[in-house]
Amino acid sequence: MSNMSTSLWSHIRTVQDFPKPGISFFDLTPLFMNNIGPLTDALIASIPAEKLAEVDSFIAVEARGFVLASLLAQRTGKGLLLVRKAGKLPPPVVGVGYSLEYGLDRLEMSAEVQSQKVIIVDDVLATGGTLKAVNELAEKCNHKVLGASIFLDLPDLHSDLGLNIWSVLDDKSKPEANAA
Repeated sequence: MSNMSTSLWSHIRTVQDFPKPGISFFDLTPLFMNNIGPLTDALIASIPAEKLAEVDSFIAVEARGFVLASLLAQRTGKGLLLVRKAGKLPPPVVGVGYSLEYGLDRLEMSAEVQSQKVIIVDDVLATGGTLKAVNELAEKCNHKVLGASIFLDLPDLHSDLGLNIWSVLDDKSKPEANAA
């Protein structure tokens, strides 16, 4: 395990049984408070250089994906497209319904953005429901999805999603996960 991985993990709080029993929620708020430079460096380092050169915009997934995608867009000078929950963007929008670990939801994005090469950005990849929905949404809007930049991947909770997935951390890199 790298020092960078250990350092990032040290700023993530795990909240058991939130938002419902049986779910472990990874609170990134402490990480966002004082670690923006190292966090941005780690996100950029996780994405292949040729994909960073090719991407036009990052798709930010509400809500913590907004933070991460904004960091990438600002550092690379690329665009930022928003995916929001239903009713939060002005029309016209394209939307998809999807299932997540603890319920059902709907995501939307502007229907007026011309086709672009995009990388989806989100905080945590668990079952893959959100990522699948965002990929479907991007394709409906005629964007070419190059892959997904995920801060924390929980690979035991999802199968192959048919996308390039670039992650900074996974649950196996968590320091306590390796102590035995």
